[in-house]
Amino acid sequence: MLEKLEKFQVLLLSLVISAGVVIAANTVTSAITKDTVVVTGSYSQNVTSDSGNFSFELTSRAQTKAQAYETINKQRPEVIKYLESKGFKKDEIDIKTPSGYNSYKMMPNGNSSNEIAYYNLSQNFTVRSNDVKLIKEVSSDISNLISQNIDINAYEPQYFYSKLSDMKVKMLQEATKDAKSRASAMLKSTNNRVGKIQSVKMGVFQVTPVDSNDVSDMGISDTSSIEKKITSVANVTFSVK
Repeated sequence: MLEKLEKFQVLLLSLVISAGVVIAANTVTSAITKDTVVVTGSYSQNVTSDSGNFSFELTSRAQTKAQAYETINKQRPEVIKYLESKGFKKDEIDIKTPSGYNSYKMMPNGNSSNEIAYYNLSQNFTVRSNDVKLIKEVSSDISNLISQNIDINAYEPQYFYSKLSDMKVKMLQEATKDAKSRASAMLKSTNNRVGKIQSVKMGVFQVTPVDSNDVSDMGISDTSSIEKKITSVANVTFSVK
């Protein structure tokens, strides 16, 4: 009985596999009869960022609002002097209006009381430059102001490439050429050739660090790296000769 059952299972499995082969064959035949082939091509190019910015905030905590402002007003000229000594021009330094808030003392039960413990004040600075090396240098060196009793909170610098729009047409052309090469390789075994382009759909651009392989359906726009890799994608439909 067991032997018969095993033979039946083997026979059933063979039928399923055979059916799958027939379906697959029909799918390939159906694709060929449409006389078109759809291929995705891509093209990548490395670029160097040509501008950047770096933001940080000057902070002060004091018993009163007046004391906090006094500290900020005293330290602000020192920060500006530091930035100018590094090579930033006055029009490359953006200084925001200070903003602050009260912190309240805690009661023994863990709730906040109405009694002010201290006042927190901060002022945001942003420097911009086409010299990306300068941006990187200052973002790494700014913490040295702390040794002068100047409290600084720094953010990650951002780097940009301004000629991306100018590159898009060329990169789409190169991605389309890549798609044609791929289509030719696919059709070679069928003794067919690539014909005219029926349609081209440009995919999203991926701007990533050079050593990254990340992709996203929404596109990636990296601002963390000076050296970037720009990748274009084209979905191309060719006729088949």
